Amino acid sequence: MSAGRLGCMTTPAQGSRIPEGSLYACDNSKFGSDGKGRYWPGAQAWFAWLSRTVDRYGPDRCLWALAPDVPFDAAGTLTESLPWLARIRELGVPAAFAAQDGCDQPGLLPWDNLDVLFLAGSTEWKLGPVAERLSREAKTRGKGVHMGRVNSRSRLGIAEWFGCDSADGTYLAYGPDKNLPKLLKWLDELDGAPSLLGSLPSTTSTREDVRRRAPPRHLPPAGTPAPAASAARRPGPRTR
Repeated sequence: MSAGRLGCMTTPAQGSRIPEGSLYACDNSKFGSDGKGRYWPGAQAWFAWLSRTVDRYGPDRCLWALAPDVPFDAAGTLTESLPWLARIRELGVPAAFAAQDGCDQPGLLPWDNLDVLFLAGSTEWKLGPVAERLSREAKTRGKGVHMGRVNSRSRLGIAEWFGCDSADGTYLAYGPDKNLPKLLKWLDELDGAPSLLGSLPSTTSTREDVRRRAPPRHLPPAGTPAPAASAARRPGPRTR
């Protein structure tokens, strides 16, 4: 974690301490480990928790904080999230917006109000062509992209292909001694494989400007054991 290859995903339901110097991101527990949102504490309690977390660990280490959403409901997510995106930014951290099935319909993505597009929604949607197109659009707009529920080598590869800056999953939390070497190997494989896209170029970029992009940073839940120092390497640029 100190190398920047792994960070911590924390939620209102967790009491785990974020390791010193580690990057972290703040989920909202609207989906939760049960997939039903039973750990969602309510909007005011969530924001109080978020404020305390940012105050304790600092805004500079926070990759983003996810605004409240309505899982699998694009219109409901827009209504739920809009009042909170600016308040998240006022804490000094990037505001993430959960992209759900159907969010590509006109008016359902508040591009000017978000800093990170969080690929939520159903598994079929988040791995499909619409999510890919929106990911690439987010990058051209200068936004970050995150994919949730990434627990396999193949899905991590899809996140990398979409241009995601980070991904989260519980793979490392279940059997960390066994799964940590596998996860680091996945990251090594992606880091060593040239991308045909690299960093998506701006309209003024030339073909020679397209370079190999680092794989997405993986965010296991806070409290998961950190990798050994021997795995350290310089972290890539952060998305703000």
